Amino acid sequence: MAYPEKLAKWWSRVAAAVTGAVLTLVVPAHAWAASNGVADLAVEAARRRSRGGFGFIGFGLLCCLFVVGGVILAIVLISRNRRRR
Repeated sequence: MAYPEKLAKWWSRVAAAVTGAVLTLVVPAHAWAASNGVADLAVEAARRRSRGGFGFIGFGLLCCLFVVGGVILAIVLISRNRRRR
């Protein structure tokens, strides 16, 4: 198999895994937030938050980096395990 074909196959698997993970997490969270008024609280909190420092954005960025790193680590470990067989 040529290199571009391997890359396309790998990329499609990664895209499918990321899409599935995002939908698994985001859809139920959105439904829950819409059903119990959390969305209104989030809008009010965003309006009142201070403009200085990193605050929630810094924590969110750090959390996102950990999640992305975990997904990449899982993909690397799975691909190494398949090569040994």
